[in-house]
Amino acid sequence: MNKYLQETDFFNFSDPDIQRLAEKVTGDSPRALAISIYYLVRDSIRYNPYIIKNGIEGFKASHCLKQNQAYCIPKAALMVALCRKFNIPARIGLADVRNHLSSKKFIALIGTDYFAMHGYAEVWLDDRWLKTTPVFNNELCEKFNVEPLEWDGQSDAILQEYTRDGHKHMEYLVDHGSFVDVPASFIVEGFKKHYPKLLASGLDPINGESLEHDIERAKQKQKCQN
Repeated sequence: MNKYLQETDFFNFSDPDIQRLAEKVTGDSPRALAISIYYLVRDSIRYNPYIIKNGIEGFKASHCLKQNQAYCIPKAALMVALCRKFNIPARIGLADVRNHLSSKKFIALIGTDYFAMHGYAEVWLDDRWLKTTPVFNNELCEKFNVEPLEWDGQSDAILQEYTRDGHKHMEYLVDHGSFVDVPASFIVEGFKKHYPKLLASGLDPINGESLEHDIERAKQKQKCQN
């Protein structure tokens, strides 16, 4: 398990911002610590795919703390980094998913509703690997009418399949497995295959945009039409 405890350029838990965040982690057992880390990453870092950033800097755990918002890969990396800091073996997993509640604007930006290289974390607790996804913060889930994904440190927690009113929310299509470190080259190849439109635009952060803003604009538009 030693390799799943090591700091890397991506799981950079010595970063001063991550060190400060780690002071908020509580618990007196590996499970309690891991659960605390999960909720800290899920809700203190806002999920925002608009700030995806080209290059390896965008895959680092510390990327989450530049603006306290990030997309799935660095959020999963942050959970892995914090777990390793607290001597809990952890690794990153990747999957392709279809997210039915992404905004029309963001889907138009990337050119598809197929979300490749969705990041999740795997944590070693009680002699087994558990999958968990500390990605969609509580506030965003409320706006999308989806139950926030809870995790008890005893079973997998990787998706919200349906909204509260029974509509499809998310489905896992391809699981690429888990990795001892962030497989940057593999991710970039996946982006090239599935997001040519996004890559052609430069894959630069779009500051000031978010899914919450998209939701509010859609509501305002609907109100005007009514």
